This record gives sequence, structure tokens and C-alpha cells, in this order.
Amino acid sequence: MDWLPIILTILGLCAFEVISSIDNAVVNADVLATMGAKARRWFLVWGIFFGVFLVRGLLPWGIVWMANPSLGLIGSFTAAFSNDPHIIDSVAKSAPLLLMAGGVFLVFLFFHWLFLEDKEFGIKGERFFSHHGVWFFALASILLSALIWFSLKLDPLMAFSATIGSSAFFIIYGFREQAEKAEKELSHNRGLSDLSKLMYLEVLDATFSIDGVVGAFAFTMSVPLIIIGNGIGALVVRQFTIKGVDSIKKFKFLKNGAMYSILFLGVIMISESFGIEVPKYVSPLVTFGVIGVFLFKSIRHNRIEPTN
Repeated sequence: MDWLPIILTILGLCAFEVISSIDNAVVNADVLATMGAKARRWFLVWGIFFGVFLVRGLLPWGIVWMANPSLGLIGSFTAAFSNDPHIIDSVAKSAPLLLMAGGVFLVFLFFHWLFLEDKEFGIKGERFFSHHGVWFFALASILLSALIWFSLKLDPLMAFSATIGSSAFFIIYGFREQAEKAEKELSHNRGLSDLSKLMYLEVLDATFSIDGVVGAFAFTMSVPLIIIGNGIGALVVRQFTIKGVDSIKKFKFLKNGAMYSILFLGVIMISESFGIEVPKYVSPLVTFGVIGVFLFKSIRHNRIEPTN
């Protein structure tokens, strides 16, 4: 077994999970600040079981199972360790469908951020797109139409997967937008019990975990590796939420790095769905590189304009 690609993949998954969860960690920290010490400890300790082991464990497993229903639940989880030609062939055939849906989801997620969401402007051009937000819907429609057109020439199911990725984005983002508003209101609501807030935070964490899980398939199709990498990343985010969220806020362009990583991973997934071979080390190296660039920009910004 070659351990270097495995370690690189896990590190890449961990970094992507952390960087893509920054916003959620910041809002969670604001809510936790209104709660007692016992509730905060519960969120860090017992909340890990739900947020890490159940959500980030079951979600990638479920995605692979839905793409390969013939394997069954157990077979989908153990497919990465199996030498059965039938299982290997089934996973290989379903990969383009899963990659296309996931890639469309991530690319739409990036362009929605670029055109419509409030942001710190990290590079030239971002301000221009923010002033032309209405074009997001035109771009998304044209991109989806083009992907369906080219997918139909290869496999009608792959074209259908593109529409699934698009539908998933709009459905999930609609729920998420309302969830973000509700979560921010929690930080100012002193009337709710700590238990109610904890339950709400866990549900929201499950919603926000989808980006990291979907993007993980750009790194590997192995469910066990996804669970390990995303799980470690989620643990790190929990620690930041409790102890170090103020330090994260100082790096104002990390969110930009997360979104550009999402764009590159989405493009990689779509490319692979069309049969373009992308070496497995590309996804983690691109993630490290993009995060490094925007981390450097944040540090340089803080030196020029020190934060209080």
C-alpha cells in the first residue's frame, strides 16, 4: 500500500473541511457565547458524535449507496476495500454520475458567492461581479444547458446527474439561507434554553457539512478516507469554534480561499466525469495552494491594516 497518496488525500480533505466551515464556525461561536459552560462542553464533546461520526460518516456513505444501489448499504461502504470485479466495475460506472452532480453543485456554489453574496474583495474583479449579481442566474442556466448537451452525447444518465446537482444546490441553498438568518437571531435570543440552541446548532451543522462532503469526492471515491479526512477537519472546526474563532476572524480572506477551492474542485469533478484523468494529488495540492495564497493575503493585509 502506498501511504503517501493516502496521507496527502486525508490532509487535503481535512484542510478543505476546515476552510469551507469558517462561516459556520463563526456564527456558531456567537450563539455559544450566549450559553452556559456546560452546554458549550456538550457541544464540543457529545456534539462530535452527531456532527462528525453520524453526519460526516453517513452522508458520504449514503451518496455512494444512492449512486450504486445494487451494492447495498454494507457493500457501498466496503467497496474501497473490495477486490470483487463486480463491485469495482459498479463503482467505476457510477463515478461519472456522482462526479457530475457534485461538480455542478460546487461550481454553482462558487458563482452564487461570486455574484450574490457579501464578501471581502480579495482579488481584482470580485467587486465587478458583485455589482452584476443578476447575471448569476443567466450564467447558471447557460452552464447547465451546455453540460447537459455534452453529457447527452456520452450518457443520458450523466445529463440527468447534472440536473440533480443543480436542483440540489438551489434546494439546499434555499434552506441554508433561511437557516443562517435563524442562527444569527439565536445569538441575540436570550429566551431560548441552552438545550434548544444546541439542538438547532447540530441541525444547522448537518446542513453546512454538505459542501465538505460533496467536495470530498474530488479527492477520492473511498468512503473510509472521506470519513477520516472530513472527521478530523470537523474536530478542528469544533476546537476553533470553542477556543479560537476570534483568531480566524482576523484572516479576512480565508473565505475567498474556500470558495476558489470549491470552484477548482468542482471543475476537477466535472472534468473527471467526462473521462479526463486528473491525478489524485492535484486536488489536495490545489486546495493547499489556494488556501496558502489567501492566507498570505490575509496576513499581509493585517500587517498593513492591523486588526484591533
